[in-house]
Order: sequence, then C-alpha cells, then structure tokens
Amino acid sequence: MTKDAERRGRDRERLSLALQAAGLGEFEWNLADDLITISPLAGRILGLPPGEASARAGALMESAVHPDDLEAARQAGSAHFAQGDHYEVEGRGALAPDGRTTWIRVAGQRVRDAAGEAVAIVGVVEDITQRKQEEEQRRTLMSELDHRVKNVLATVQALAAQTAKRTTSLDNFLQTFSGRLKSMASANELLTAARWRGASIDHLAAAELGALAPGQTRWEGPELFLTPRAANALSLALHELATNAMKYGALTTDVGRVEVRWSQLTGGGFELTWIESGGPSVPQPAHQGFGSTLLGQVTGRELNGETQVEYRPSGVRARLRAGPAAVVERPETVPEAPAPRIVETISAASGSVDLKGARVLIVEDAVLLALELETGLSEAGAQVIGPAYELEEAMALLDQKIDAAVLDANLNGRSVIPVAQVLADRGVPFVFATGYGEAGGAPMGFDAPIIRKPYDVTQVAAAVAELLRVA
Repeated sequence: MTKDAERRGRDRERLSLALQAAGLGEFEWNLADDLITISPLAGRILGLPPGEASARAGALMESAVHPDDLEAARQAGSAHFAQGDHYEVEGRGALAPDGRTTWIRVAGQRVRDAAGEAVAIVGVVEDITQRKQEEEQRRTLMSELDHRVKNVLATVQALAAQTAKRTTSLDNFLQTFSGRLKSMASANELLTAARWRGASIDHLAAAELGALAPGQTRWEGPELFLTPRAANALSLALHELATNAMKYGALTTDVGRVEVRWSQLTGGGFELTWIESGGPSVPQPAHQGFGSTLLGQVTGRELNGETQVEYRPSGVRARLRAGPAAVVERPETVPEAPAPRIVETISAASGSVDLKGARVLIVEDAVLLALELETGLSEAGAQVIGPAYELEEAMALLDQKIDAAVLDANLNGRSVIPVAQVLADRGVPFVFATGYGEAGGAPMGFDAPIIRKPYDVTQVAAAVAELLRVA
C-alpha cells in the first residue's frame, strides 16, 4: 500500500470517527453500478443492514422513509437537485417494530467526474427524533400558554366589569379591583412555581392572610393541592372574606380573630371553614354586591362544590366544600411558603405620600407601566428621572443626582443588576417593582424592598417615601 493510500485511509477513519461523535451516519451511493455503502450508525438510524448492497435505483433508501412522508421527501430531494448538487430532507422514519415514531434527516452531495457527469452521491443521516419531540413539546406549551393567557385576560376583563357595576366611585373601584387582581396574581405565582401542577391551600392562605393582622389570623389543615382553577377560586374567596373582615368584621378591632381550618373529605375533595370571633356583630347585607355573588355562586361552581356564608352574632362564618376534581396529587416541584402579600389601600396612600423635591429614577421596560409610575410619582411631588426602558438608557442616567429609584428586575430579558449595583455603591436607596417571584428576597441579595406586580402606583410612592425617610 502506498503512503498516499495509507494517508487517505487514516483520513477516512478519522472522518468516520468525527461523524460518529456528531451522531451522524454516512453512506456512499455509486451511481454507475447502483451500489450503496451504508455505515453501521447509518444502518441503525435508517433501519437498514450496514455494508454494501444494491441501491435499487434509490428504492433501498426510500424504504427507510415513512410511507406517508415518502412523496414529500421525493419532491424535496428533486427540488434541491434542480438547483444544485446538494440536497437535504427531513421526515419520519419507517415504522419501527415497536411502533415508535422516529424522525431522520438526510443530507447528500452529488459527486461529478472531470466531464461533469454525476458518478456518486455521498451523504450523512441523523436521528432527529429528540429534536422533533422537543419542537412538538414547545408548540404544545405555547398553545397551552396562549390558552391560559386568554383565559386570564378574559377573567380580568370580567372581574373589572363586575367590580365596576357595583362600585360608586373611581377610588372604590381601583381599591377593590386592585385587591382582587393581586389575589389572582398570588395564586398564579404559586402555580407557576409548581409548574402549573397545583397550589397548596396552606400557601394560598398564607399569601392572603399572613400580613392582614399579625397575631389575629391563623390557618391549619392537611397538605392539599388544588388544580389551577380551584386555586384561583379559593384565593379570590379568601380575599373577599379577608377584605370584609378588615372593613366590617373581626379584624376591625385589636381583639378580633380569624381562623381558617380545612380537612379532606372521605369521598375526595375538602371542606374549609372560615370563623370570625371577637369582632362586632355583622348584619346580613341589605344588598348583594359582587363579593357576595363571587362567594355564593362563582366559588362553589369553580370548586365543584358549594359555599355558605352565615352572619352570626359571634361573627361571620363561611363554609366552602369542594369536590374531588378540585384536588390534585402533590406536584414534583413545590415552592417554599410565600411571603405574606401586603394589603394596600389606595385611598390611604394617596393622601399621605409626599415626595416633593425628591429626584426619583424610574427603570421599567413596560411603557404603560412606566408612564403610570411617572404620573403617580409626579403627582406625589417627585421629579422623575427617565423613565429608562433599556439597560443602556438607565446606565446613561446614573451620572445625575438621584435620591431614590424604582427598578424593574428584568429589562427586555436583561438584568437590572448593573444599575442596582451602581446605586448601592453610591448609597442611593431603591425598590424593586417586579413581576418575578423571588422567594429568597431581593435579586442578588440587595437590601431593597420588593413590590410585586400587579401593583398600584400609590403603593410604589409610599415605598419610595419610606426609603427616603429611613435614608
């Protein structure tokens, strides 16, 4: 064997090893004698015997293609060859003995002799089954996400309409609607952390009741996880009961108490009881507002059960029963117990926040939110710097005198951390206003308060005022 032949042999061996490492099988089809040589890996991918065999004018390779995809593969190959000597096709492989669907990619190059005649086709084959499965999974997830977003938007729209019909002033509407929207956000944050597999009653109760009146509320029951639909319904129900307790019931006094208990029912589902004590006697409402409608009709139906609310002399008592369909198995991923959701009141903040003369930087990539923040902080007397919608815009504004800042944690997919770090180094206080559920506190461990979206502007203004007071 000549040295050139030895070198070519070594080169071909290295090429084969490289193709195998890349998960690519190889083939060579000699057109003159209609013989095709298939490598072992290509044989496994195509379901054909490796080695040399008759190509049968291409019929052998076609036998590796799913019958339903064969015509499309032929047309794709012909279209490629009509434009040049390279072709590439994808399709399902022939039915496997176990019925499993496989996907293959074949890429080939036509080889010509010195006279320009095609003498061979060489190429590679690849098993792309996993890639196709991942693409299908992404399409399914995007479709599911689209469905959920539309459901959420429709629910928010209905919530706004129903709240507006039963309120007498804009301030009252904003306060009531904002509270209900935040309740939905709390439930959705818990569901997202559990990959939308379910939310526990304990976490829902903690999010709604934890910050209402420290020492005056308690909740207990077994670990039970609810479907997304049931979790949103229960979160709204607890919010309505808590709001009424704060306005009219047990939590209007320092000695009032609220207890929430739940238990699993023998036939599936659960029963939750809300008990108020130590507060004033609450009479039966003279008219039914949306909160009462929500508790009496919506919650029961969404839980596949029923609800009852009693106005006893000792305090309000509510009982919610849910059917088996409302409960799911414990998800594989369970988030930590959430921090209590702060309860804000628009009217209280609007009359007390004074930011006169304060220079406040706004960094927020959502234009409508940024404009709302700018308007709210300006009305409170602040001189707004920005808003900055991009990271570079924010960094360019940092050479100005800044007294405080409101930062979104994520700016079009980029972290706001560089801005936060500069502000922290200069001793400028800031608050994170974000939609991200950071269970461990502020991003990157910064000593900064967090306001979760959705929020109202007066809450942000109050937070900024507190930062400046402490500073």
